[in-house]
Amino acid sequence: MTPTKIVLIGAGSTIFGISTLADLFAQRAHLRGSHIVLCDIDGVKLARVTRLAERMNDAMQHPFTITGARDYRDALPGADFVIVSVEMDRIECWKRDWQIPFKYGIRHVLGENGGPGGLSHALRTIDLVLGIAREMERRAPNAYLLNFTNPMSRVCLALTRYTRLKVIGLCHQVNAGYYIVAHILGMTPRLAAHFPPPALVNALKEKIDLQTAGLNHVTWIQAMTARATGRDLYPELRARLRDFDPTFEPLSRRLNDVFGLFPATGDGHVGEYFAFAHETSDLNGYDFDAYAARGAALDARVDRAVKDANALQEFVNWEVSERAASIIAGIVNDWRSYELTVNVVNHGALPGLPDWAIVEVPGIVSATGVTPLRVPPLPSAITALLNQQAAIHDRTVEAAVHGDRTAALQALLLDPLMTSYGDAEKMLEELLRVHAEYLPQFGIK
Repeated sequence: MTPTKIVLIGAGSTIFGISTLADLFAQRAHLRGSHIVLCDIDGVKLARVTRLAERMNDAMQHPFTITGARDYRDALPGADFVIVSVEMDRIECWKRDWQIPFKYGIRHVLGENGGPGGLSHALRTIDLVLGIAREMERRAPNAYLLNFTNPMSRVCLALTRYTRLKVIGLCHQVNAGYYIVAHILGMTPRLAAHFPPPALVNALKEKIDLQTAGLNHVTWIQAMTARATGRDLYPELRARLRDFDPTFEPLSRRLNDVFGLFPATGDGHVGEYFAFAHETSDLNGYDFDAYAARGAALDARVDRAVKDANALQEFVNWEVSERAASIIAGIVNDWRSYELTVNVVNHGALPGLPDWAIVEVPGIVSATGVTPLRVPPLPSAITALLNQQAAIHDRTVEAAVHGDRTAALQALLLDPLMTSYGDAEKMLEELLRVHAEYLPQFGIK
């Protein structure tokens, strides 16, 4: 049997690279003999993650072959799976996506995946990831591309529309839904950090079953049940919400009241798609300083782990936090296993949305890949909302692929956060100008 070759592009990213690497090692019994290639253009970061991988491999009796590559193209020949999480100057660019729209009256809550910030973000990352995908078509045309790069739906739509690759988009945001539901039901205390630790999420998934569907970062809980008994938990959740702390997820509660389902993402992400989200948000946006501090702290722990066997145990005993490794193992071993959420081409899986749309639904993982499961229709008002977003995704992809300013302007004017034609024109030009070095397709001098 030919060893499975798994390529991680963006492996030097502290949070993505380390968590994905650790998850692959957690699946070592099912992926033994695989060749893992770690790729990053930053030589210092690549050296750090490669050394950690080598130390982990030594500690676990060498289940894998580990190599590193500065140029991902050298790693692609023979690849079976390519995991992609890439950005260009992520934090500084995001800060501009966050700050510039406020000049034009946009009161947005995150500026990453929806609204004007989401458009600007997508124009950069679609071009970047498509470049990788086209190299895959030349060098590894039969490989699966597992995408983590945001904005997830828009990037995956570009990949499925403009390449012939097998594409699976993965996002861990549903984990926040488990924490939110469990906290309302009294199963876990309120956390200081909104995103729950993997150990807690994994424990909650043993107690609660969530059935979710929608578009990435604007997904909805269609059903919530107790795993042990199958009891419907929605009535209890709604009863508890009547007297619950009013500061906890106020936007999601409003949406539940008016649309009939609770969002699965938390207020920050779902708030990117509603013009009135500012009424319940502090408009402080993403905590960039905390993100940087978290990354620096993890880098320091990695540096200790490559030198000290006791510190290495944190990564040897890592609690699984992502799902790429289990999907790869499921395909390699033909598990025919259930996957909670995948971002894939609709083809009727979520009724009421275009067949070409990238939807986030459950799926079955087998030797043939990931097959989305058909889910019940969402309420008509939610379906209308998602169709509007799908139209924005379409225009965004065409703008990013062709450097089409008109399509980009259309995407802005379709967005519910945009209220002025003139401001949309001026804001688009400013966003294109400040990010010009990352947008070669627009030919900005």
